Amino acid sequence: MSFRSDIFSRLFPAPLPLFGKACAAALLTGVCVVVFAPVLPPALAAWCALLCGVGLWWGWPRARWCGAVLAGLGWVTLHAHAGLALQLPADAAPAEHALRGRVVELPQHGSRSTRFRFRVDDDATMPAHLRGRELALAWYDATAAEARAGAPVAAPLLRKSLRAGARWQLQARLRPPRGLRNPGGFDAERHALLQRLTATGHVRAPALPLGTPTGLPAWRERMADAITVHVPGPGARFVRALALGDTRGLGQGDWDDLRALGLTHLVAISGFHVGLVAGFGAWLAALAWRAFPWLGRRWPRPFATALAAVASAALYAAVAGFALPTVRTVLMIAVVAAARCARRPTTVAQALALAALVVLLVDPLSVLAPGFWLSFAGVLWLVWCLPGRGVHWLRTFMAAQGVATLALLPLTVALFGQASRAGPLANLLAIPWWSLVVVPLALLGTGLEALLDGAGRWPWRAAAVCFDASWWVFGFLARQPWALWWAPQAAVAAVPAALLGVFWLLLPRAAGMRLPALLLCLPLLWPSRDRPAPGEVELLVMDVGQGLAVWVRTRHHRLLYDAGPAAEGGFDAGERIVVPTLHALGEAGLDRVLLSHGDRDHAGGMPAVRRAFHDPPLQAPPGAVPGAAMGCSRGDRWHWDGVDFAVLHPPPASAYAGNASSCVLRIQAAHGVVLLTGDIGQREEAALVAAVPAALRADAALVAHHGSAGSSGAEWIRAVSPRLAIVSAGHGNRFGHPRRDVVQRWRTAPAEVLNTADSGALRLWLGREGLQVREQRVFERRWWDAAERARSAAILSPVIQAANGPEG
Repeated sequence: MSFRSDIFSRLFPAPLPLFGKACAAALLTGVCVVVFAPVLPPALAAWCALLCGVGLWWGWPRARWCGAVLAGLGWVTLHAHAGLALQLPADAAPAEHALRGRVVELPQHGSRSTRFRFRVDDDATMPAHLRGRELALAWYDATAAEARAGAPVAAPLLRKSLRAGARWQLQARLRPPRGLRNPGGFDAERHALLQRLTATGHVRAPALPLGTPTGLPAWRERMADAITVHVPGPGARFVRALALGDTRGLGQGDWDDLRALGLTHLVAISGFHVGLVAGFGAWLAALAWRAFPWLGRRWPRPFATALAAVASAALYAAVAGFALPTVRTVLMIAVVAAARCARRPTTVAQALALAALVVLLVDPLSVLAPGFWLSFAGVLWLVWCLPGRGVHWLRTFMAAQGVATLALLPLTVALFGQASRAGPLANLLAIPWWSLVVVPLALLGTGLEALLDGAGRWPWRAAAVCFDASWWVFGFLARQPWALWWAPQAAVAAVPAALLGVFWLLLPRAAGMRLPALLLCLPLLWPSRDRPAPGEVELLVMDVGQGLAVWVRTRHHRLLYDAGPAAEGGFDAGERIVVPTLHALGEAGLDRVLLSHGDRDHAGGMPAVRRAFHDPPLQAPPGAVPGAAMGCSRGDRWHWDGVDFAVLHPPPASAYAGNASSCVLRIQAAHGVVLLTGDIGQREEAALVAAVPAALRADAALVAHHGSAGSSGAEWIRAVSPRLAIVSAGHGNRFGHPRRDVVQRWRTAPAEVLNTADSGALRLWLGREGLQVREQRVFERRWWDAAERARSAAILSPVIQAANGPEG
């Protein structure tokens, strides 16, 4: 045999099944290559890859895996282009629209706001680029300033009357989907792409209901309201979650407890619950066919049980809102049922491969959802590792828990940056009790209520009692300091290495030593962290929107300067951004929290930060916030690891005056100076130039007051003369920050001006190599990134204009 033929036989050894496991793995590989690439291939190349791939997949059995890879590359690229095309252009300015449409999901009502999904009517009276598309809208109550100004706003009672399935006519201010970018943070732009959202925005008056709620969303909300009415006590919120997938009643404390226990997969309706419902439906069908033999003469019993299982699973998935784990389980059940009806034996692995193929062909972008990986990987590991038949059920259950805990650990850490130490114990108790007792009672109540109003009362109450009987134990476990472990963010290559290590660990005993497998897991579970050397300093200006939060680290100490914004009853940057970001950076504590002043855009996230990090010492200007252990005034100094910290403003014994009293902090390392300025204005800048001009010179400086017109005077900029000026502002904020003239003044200093709204979080180092900076959006490039696409559109626009000019 020649060398060429030997290579060919190795690459294409034998014909492969058209929809086998190898083709499913190959299709997934092609999809992942595109989805996790920094740049999206062009649509023309995608069409070529798709057509070639389908031809190879269908027509050349020996090369089917190669065809599946190409098909995956092309198919997901076309879906990606279509998903981005659904959105408003990334560089589009916010604009108001008069809309009519339907509320398509359960609205989330807060004390001062409501968030909901809205599908615009597909008719000629609606804007062409919004017809039939879905929007994520927020409806806020009027602020005190708006009320005083007499702005047209709707009453809170009208907002709270918003119901799922109802049609409304409203005025909305829309903008392209845009999110914040921080290390280890939630990617709102990825979420918008997954949900196929066209725009985000907020409701403006007037708003008018157009009819009574109808459809499945309306039925789900009626069931949720019935549970609330019939089930007294706090257990009602969990009964709603387990019966309907309605988690609106769960607060942040509930989610924190569930994450600490590793039980979020049970509360958000899981595939296991769908399997139970399918099994119950099949059992009922088999019972009916045994009780009435004449049914078997009309329709074979195996066909009836298979169809009943699929119908029951699909119905439960609909009740739960078609979440990905439920859809995956329905597809698996449908595959097994089809094989049984065709009288072809099908293993669980083959059913899993077929389900993966269907999911990827229907929506290849679903690989962006954590649920895709946890759902399929969990079943795959169990199929591969669990003992076969003839093993006692208790041993099988214990083995399943061990396999799931170990095998899914790398994915859990990579996707969520945390793992539950209490999870193995909590799952041993919760899976049988919740799945076999609480969930059946909750579903029984829902079924009875659907048939007769009030009939679900007692099953729902029994479900709540059974849940509460276990929750007090789980609550105790969740509040133990050892229950939840936060893992620092690791390199991308650490994830496949850890998966290989887990695979090695789960091999049979004869496979070799376990030490190399454990070493492969270390880069993910305990990544190396380069701390600054003595005399060096590292900073992270977080992307918190219209606010400020700066993390400062020396060799052995950590400081948080401001804690981000928080709205009453709404978004809390301390809880949603600052705490997760600090955990992703590997921080388990803070040595000090310094608040520049008490405004909510700087101090709103402080309570959440102090709760998460066990009340670190708080420093603030006198009178700014209650509970400050230390004041902040000129002359305050401390020294950490060869780095000097000095407060330049406000003057000692001065009365607190809001922005004007902002604490200005000078950080002097061995290799440069950073100036953090809070919200001081030009008057305070001029006073500092007169009082301490020599202390103002810096290599990097925050642009005061987010770049407002009342700050960054010319004399101040000349005195500071930084190489880098940083603006912390929200994209498209209503204040117009940063002002163009302010940015231009800094650039003529000359200084490079970077804005967190465009760059994401900004990470700075002052070390032996001088000043270094890293933009989060550039460092972790993603093809769905709105800021990068807007930047590309801005660059392309002048090129097109030039091409269309006289010389073009």
